[in-house]
Amino acid sequence: MAKKPKTVFICTECGNEYTAWQGQCTFCGAWNTIVEHKVAPAEKTESDTRRRIGVAGRPVKLGEVGTHDYTRIDSGLSELNRVLGGGIVPGSLTLISGEPGIGKSTLIAQAAGRIADKYGPVLYVSGEESEEQVKLRADRVLGKISDSLYIYPETNIENIIAACDSIKPCFIIIDSIQTMYSQSADSVAGSLTQIRECSGQLIRYAKNRNVPVFIVAHVTKSGELAGPKTIEHMVDTVLSFSGERDRDLRILRSFKNRFGTTDEIGAFRMTEEGMIEVPDISGSLIESTESEEGSVVSAVYEGSRPVFFEIQALVTRANVGFARRTAIGISQNRLNMILAVLEKKAGLNLLDYDVYVNVVGGMNTGSTSTDLAVALAIFSSYRGRTSTKRLVAAGEVGLTGNLRSIPSADKIIQEAARLGYEAVILPAKNAGQAGRTSSGGIRVLGAANISDAIRIYQS
Repeated sequence: MAKKPKTVFICTECGNEYTAWQGQCTFCGAWNTIVEHKVAPAEKTESDTRRRIGVAGRPVKLGEVGTHDYTRIDSGLSELNRVLGGGIVPGSLTLISGEPGIGKSTLIAQAAGRIADKYGPVLYVSGEESEEQVKLRADRVLGKISDSLYIYPETNIENIIAACDSIKPCFIIIDSIQTMYSQSADSVAGSLTQIRECSGQLIRYAKNRNVPVFIVAHVTKSGELAGPKTIEHMVDTVLSFSGERDRDLRILRSFKNRFGTTDEIGAFRMTEEGMIEVPDISGSLIESTESEEGSVVSAVYEGSRPVFFEIQALVTRANVGFARRTAIGISQNRLNMILAVLEKKAGLNLLDYDVYVNVVGGMNTGSTSTDLAVALAIFSSYRGRTSTKRLVAAGEVGLTGNLRSIPSADKIIQEAARLGYEAVILPAKNAGQAGRTSSGGIRVLGAANISDAIRIYQS
């Protein structure tokens, strides 16, 4: 006798489960996020209870486990490999998200074509576009299409699994998970129930067959990943593809990676021929080589390389009402803190002035290493002064006005020397460790607090 479906209530924000509905999730505190979810009991098979099994399904010694199962697959895109930690791990599940039209499908189509050329059959499952639409994009970004690249416009997950068993692909792409549905779940495609059920089936297939799967996901209006948070916990890697629509630069970031670091970023440039890799991201982000009022170059260390970009500030007297503070590319709260430090510790009276700060190139940096450059750019615009030399500023500004050290300052100095800068302003601790000069002949100037940094900037 078949078992009746079990009904549970799940919070769409955090994934916590309840036996009955309630207005507020006691785990994450969100209101009106708990929805009903019917769990259909599946027949338990031996393959469903195993992932990567050991010898005859028995526990094995960890030291005896071979690493050949984790030989990574080359995606054909070095920037994508960098973000993934060196390539695609067989049996892994990767979730990639981004705004509509940002280039997610173009990026994975290029990766699919190159993997098909090198490793064998690749299945591209399209739930949003027809075969002709995918073919037009492939002709544009791939040129010659491999005979091992298959397209399957389908939204039924059971049919997709059956197709995978038939052609036995070495790589699978699901575009997108919000369009998929399972016959075992009684709800419409894109609902919490369907997304969880389809993701669960894909995870079981990937782990049992040792085949990597890429899942494309939509984002909400706020830019967050659509769907229940439990999917992010289930998958192995979560990638985010971002960029400004009026700019061709695209940044790929990793928010979760079980097989590598989450500090790496990959840079691409959108062109008519598809995504072009940008290995020298610092050189592409900085266009102006002259010192300008309200403009200071800063740097952060992302994964294994320093990234340089220009920070611009505009300070102008407010005409009516309260002064405006606008930040693009940095945190609004961080900008407010830096303005308070400048008023208290550097004597800048910015109460009646509008302040606008922008990170040129569409970069969004969450690092505190840019604090010093933001402060100097605001000072430069407010006083109408510029530095007499081409310099880079990096450092964290504390509430006391002191500058706190930043990681990998030596790598930033070396990259600044390569790009032809004359000096680097760093916190005193970083400057003391690096010495007064570097091997490239660039001057390393240490500042203990924000007042010292302003004095050095003007000298």
